[in-house]
Amino acid sequence: MANEWNIGEQRKKGIKQEAEFALLVGVIHKSQTEELVEEYLDELEFLALTAGAVAVKRYTQKLVAPDSRTYIGKGKLEEIAEYIERHEEISMVIFDDDLTGKQTNALEEALKVKIIDRSSLILDIFATRAQTAQAKTQVELAQMQYLLPRLRGLWTHLERQRGGIGMRGPGEKEIETDRRIIRDKIALLKEKLKVIDRQATTQRKNRGELIRVSLVGYTNVGKSTLMNLLSKSEVFAENKLFATLDTTVRKVAWEGVPFLLSDTVGFIRKLPHHLIESFKSTLDEVLESDILLHVVDISHPQHEDQIRTVNNTLDELKALQKPTLFVFNKIDRYRELHYDPFLEEDAKEEIEVGIRGNLKHLFTHDNVLISAMSKEGVDELRTKVLKMVKEQYHIRYPYQSRQW
Repeated sequence: MANEWNIGEQRKKGIKQEAEFALLVGVIHKSQTEELVEEYLDELEFLALTAGAVAVKRYTQKLVAPDSRTYIGKGKLEEIAEYIERHEEISMVIFDDDLTGKQTNALEEALKVKIIDRSSLILDIFATRAQTAQAKTQVELAQMQYLLPRLRGLWTHLERQRGGIGMRGPGEKEIETDRRIIRDKIALLKEKLKVIDRQATTQRKNRGELIRVSLVGYTNVGKSTLMNLLSKSEVFAENKLFATLDTTVRKVAWEGVPFLLSDTVGFIRKLPHHLIESFKSTLDEVLESDILLHVVDISHPQHEDQIRTVNNTLDELKALQKPTLFVFNKIDRYRELHYDPFLEEDAKEEIEVGIRGNLKHLFTHDNVLISAMSKEGVDELRTKVLKMVKEQYHIRYPYQSRQW
């Protein structure tokens, strides 16, 4: 959790000179408790860090409903403005919920710094992470879909026109022209994605009759590290959100049994709907998989909530009913956080048997506890995955399964 920092001191501690400093803002209302908002802001702080911004201080406010003009109340807005005035290094304020174009303009006018909401921050990260033509096209499509409904509010010069009822005049013609350009761009990007998708579908068909296993899970739970371990390949892995955008597929053979293993983009709470829509083609790999390895960071205090977030997205993709193995990663970190250092090994084992039983009761699927970093539990994971792969071969390609 970010506290108020001495920015000069942070410079001395190694924060890069070009790093931007930001304030975080969340609103507590009937559907968001104070505890939940703090969790969201923790995640927002990590998102900001991934994008290259350092969160200096966070603000929360209890409201029945967000203000239609400035999202937060007048008093809180003045409090933030005073803080920014005292700390000229602050260059942006990041809001944990989506803002309208009108709200963004009003806030920029009042605070005199850049205003960003959660969706635009995620889109910015996606834009920097996109490597392939498919990912770049998907990000651009999501950006256009995000911009279109906010176009009127972002046209600040229309505020000064004060024309008739709907501010009639040349400005309105200009905004309609821009809307048409964006709609045309969206249509063009969708067509481009269809072509890319057809090429990707052809590539998937050319892989032959192999069982497909996909790593899915919340962002930053260790999927890419696990991918590297299981496939003995070098997939980009970093302790940042959305380190992987493009689906990576590797052919693996264990005990002479070949299958395809893929790493997919991580999910996150409050993921903008248009972003899910744009990235559905990337997630086709999940749809066409025979087995899902749902990777979970067991050391994260909200891992059960993260599982539900991923399951909700899988349900939206119509992939929730696929054979699934829960892979509870970072068990070494979990022990560091929760175990007494003098606890005996027998007691630790008993606790972990209980954890696995509770999680299986909650989420029904079989599970395994591992550490991708220390390789603990990986042999058990391999045994379980190999058994599932053989079962799927027997169901899908019975004539092939006789070979093993």
